Amino acid sequence: MQGRLQEIDIRSILQLIELGQRTGELVVEANPSLYWFIFFLNGRIIYASEGEGNVARLRDYLRRFQLEAALDEIQMPPKAAVNIPEYSRLWSLLENHKLNPNQGKQILLGMVREVLFDLLSLHHGSFIFEAGPPLAPQLTTFPVTSLLTEMVTQVQEWKKLHPYIQTPNQAPTIVNPLPLQQTLPAAVFKALSEWSDGKTSIRQMARYLGRDILLVAKAFYPYVQQGAIHLSEPVPLAGPKPSRPLKPSDKPAHILCIDDSMAIQKTVEFILQNEGYQVTTIGNPLKALGQVFLLNPDMILCDVAMPKLDGYELCAMLRKSSQFHETPIVMLTGKDGFSDRIKARMAGANEFLSKPFSEKELLTVVESYVGPPPKQGGE
Repeated sequence: MQGRLQEIDIRSILQLIELGQRTGELVVEANPSLYWFIFFLNGRIIYASEGEGNVARLRDYLRRFQLEAALDEIQMPPKAAVNIPEYSRLWSLLENHKLNPNQGKQILLGMVREVLFDLLSLHHGSFIFEAGPPLAPQLTTFPVTSLLTEMVTQVQEWKKLHPYIQTPNQAPTIVNPLPLQQTLPAAVFKALSEWSDGKTSIRQMARYLGRDILLVAKAFYPYVQQGAIHLSEPVPLAGPKPSRPLKPSDKPAHILCIDDSMAIQKTVEFILQNEGYQVTTIGNPLKALGQVFLLNPDMILCDVAMPKLDGYELCAMLRKSSQFHETPIVMLTGKDGFSDRIKARMAGANEFLSKPFSEKELLTVVESYVGPPPKQGGE
């Protein structure tokens, strides 16, 4: 099932998945850099994320329970076989008893609600539902219909806040504290003053408090009307982030390129080695699957269309290994369609680079994940 939101609205899509008791992943894309995942089990929602499921969102939710530090102390669970770093780390917190199941359910519900809020506010985009095994393991599942009813009402109420408050990504700044001091309890005013820095969004505050974004926005509304609080432009949505720490500057990152085209192999090798990276190229995907565990590269560039084992299958197989949970994987392809980008994301790829690519495009992508190569002596 796939199509455009101009032809069928998101509510109908979700209701069809629920009625059909389908298991798999729904991906909705507003543009190539803005997309959402919703994972289903028998028509019920397991988890939902924006983009790659950046762990910054989880850190915001953990702040409510004063558990942000725990996120830096845990390791990925060995049995996790998921492509979403945020969901894997949530499970690590649960398995290490840093987070209890009730807290985990509250966090998952908050994540699902905010994704549904965004999708119900979306009028243009494309979607694809891919049936397949469910995201595992599962802590809980949520019914579609009751959540839709709740979130549709919330979106309608949110529109009443326009034009003073437009999106949950706007960040408040207190410009006249007197009206707030006169009407708010001292503790509330203190917390509000700390967060209203022009950088912390309404959505983040809702996560910190464990409150509905509509309630938080309504609390701001009268002060925004009075001019006591100014809302900055929406905080830019995060772009691709490295899946693991950048390499130390004194050691070149090791890039593995898997592509059955000798021309692509030589091009990648020439560009990256010339910049100072360590590069290995392999043309046979089956051979690559056997050697990649020994090579343990810092980043993988993988062609999509290869004989015997295509890039999507290879990427998905690597993601099932704990060794490559967080290794950046970029798919190389001559296609640039929506369904191809979605397949790459569903397989667990971090990004999608269309061939032919320029030297600048390749270097920009590589540097964004593993950092620049170390400077040569004397430079």
